[in-house]
Amino acid sequence: MAGTAVLVAKLVGLWKTAFIRNHFHWLFLCISVLGSILKYVDVVPKTYFSESTNILNVYFVEISWGWTLLLLGPFLFFFYKKDKYIIFQRLISLMVATIIWYACTETFNYIEEITGTCDESAPMEDFHEPYTTKVSCRKAGFLWHGFDISGHCFILAYSALIIKEEIAPMDVKKPHSILIDVLFISLNAIVMIWIWMFICTSVYFHDLLHKVFGTLCGILCWYLTYKVWYPKPFSPGLPRKIKKQSV
Repeated sequence: MAGTAVLVAKLVGLWKTAFIRNHFHWLFLCISVLGSILKYVDVVPKTYFSESTNILNVYFVEISWGWTLLLLGPFLFFFYKKDKYIIFQRLISLMVATIIWYACTETFNYIEEITGTCDESAPMEDFHEPYTTKVSCRKAGFLWHGFDISGHCFILAYSALIIKEEIAPMDVKKPHSILIDVLFISLNAIVMIWIWMFICTSVYFHDLLHKVFGTLCGILCWYLTYKVWYPKPFSPGLPRKIKKQSV
């Protein structure tokens, strides 16, 4: 369809802009710092997106890695469908990213656990053993205060950076199916959602250090894989253009 082709061409052109490709990761760090400043001075009014129950947070951010895999996996499969070896490489890269995502989120939870204490608001006469774990504290209805590295900042930045890398070989000069076009547009749409929700997280939630640490972790994981490890032998390799794309 002509409309789809025009949109794809504009999006491909956007990602091929040198400034965007080379500095995209700094966008997230800038947002996390500036958003934290705005949160501190309290100049941003409360909106629908300041509530954690907003639809984008519940149905997208909370399962953001699932959305990334759901859209990126099929895109890579159909884009490289005539080269099984490249498909294997890209699926390995997604597996590596999934392991990194899981390891980082578990580490964040562990850090919050060992650095935290339970903020109990119960009257002194209600004596009980102290709540020494986050689970028992929250189960009792209290708040657990620890160093809560922002998992949202981490996964939104990390997912967007991975998508940016994996869709880079898209080329409008070669014919491809409408399915690939739709998946490509959908991946760009999900990146826009991740950026928007990253902004909301920065201006409404978490402390400055929590957001900066989460963002830096996402950027560092992307950099160590796509900029340090993947260009070397004995790695999943970098995404690459294909010589001939099927219709």
